Amino acid sequence: MSPTAAPGARPLTGVRWALLFGNFTIGCGVMVTAGTLNDLSRSLQVSVAVAGQLISVAAVLIALCAPLLAAVVAGIDRRRLLTLSLLWFGAWHGVSALMPSFAALLPVRAISVLSAAVFTPQAAAALGVMVPPAQRGQAITFALLGWSLASVLGMPLSAWIGETWGWRWAFGGVGLLALVAAVGVWRAMPDGVRPAALSWASWASVFTQPALMAIVFVTVLSAAGQFTLFSYFAPYYRQVLGASPAQISLLFLWFGAVGLAGNLLLTRHIDRIGADRAVALTLGCMAVSLLLWPLGSSVALMMLVSMPWALGCFASNAGQQARLVAAAPVLAPALIALNSSAMFAGQALGAASGGAVMAQGGYGPLHWMGLGWMLAALALSLWAGRQMLRPLLRQKAPPAPTQTHGG
Repeated sequence: MSPTAAPGARPLTGVRWALLFGNFTIGCGVMVTAGTLNDLSRSLQVSVAVAGQLISVAAVLIALCAPLLAAVVAGIDRRRLLTLSLLWFGAWHGVSALMPSFAALLPVRAISVLSAAVFTPQAAAALGVMVPPAQRGQAITFALLGWSLASVLGMPLSAWIGETWGWRWAFGGVGLLALVAAVGVWRAMPDGVRPAALSWASWASVFTQPALMAIVFVTVLSAAGQFTLFSYFAPYYRQVLGASPAQISLLFLWFGAVGLAGNLLLTRHIDRIGADRAVALTLGCMAVSLLLWPLGSSVALMMLVSMPWALGCFASNAGQQARLVAAAPVLAPALIALNSSAMFAGQALGAASGGAVMAQGGYGPLHWMGLGWMLAALALSLWAGRQMLRPLLRQKAPPAPTQTHGG
């Protein structure tokens, strides 16, 4: 099959669902550490802050490797590449479940998440050449819903498994899920799909435009603001709220469900309100939750306090991607890849800084640090929006009136 040819309706539907399930599996694996942090800390006999390094290391590695691996795997047939990445993911999660200590688990965890740096961006790139241009955005968005579904279903389930049976069962479950996803991708994907690699000129164009880089850095700051506290939700719910395993799972389920609703709302209204305003709105929602965080003193109150955060969580990144594509459509592949790296870099920054603060002052200061990151993201986002608007305003400005002199 030619890389630029669109398959028939039935094969394309199967590809979309297979890639959605693959992204769901990758999302479950990336989030499994946060969901099982209580048992990881207890079982491996390390503090919660130290166990949180599993999140930081994985996020740093994904952020660094996503653009590098994009160049390395450029010429590989996507059917084989995506299937092998899921097999790698599953095998190393199985190995992770057998690790006897934190020191042994940390490098294995780092190796396992290399698949996340490959699968999601390369699945989107594959759809980009398989789907007609008019259907491309919808197809990619559909496949990326797997991550939102992972937060709705996968993370609550991993939290429940971790609290009930232990983190090893949760990691093993991700391994089995990845094997199923690999079979699905192999059966659904056609042969011969090889998207074009990003050129060095595209990367150079991105890095030399301050406004575009500012938008990307908004993703870093907002992800840091979230993961300063989000990384430690499970131990916070247990130790501060006294939540049971079922209640912890319920809180994760609520957060994911509201987050999915927020993403769908943004998709429906972003063209009307504009990507800049949409991103500002989502960042503002998350800042409200971080400001009011201490008021969530019970499970019911926490569901209310976390609701604005959940509404803005997934929608924020979707808005950022739409914003970058609208700002520079020609550079879209490079910008989306860089934005993905920025998201994971922010996760690493937030988890590491939150762990350092928690080790010294407990959970109390975490929401203030997260709020600081989020307000910085909001300020930079507004500045970047004004910078992107200036050329447009100059183009639309009416010509200055000519002055006439009477004779």
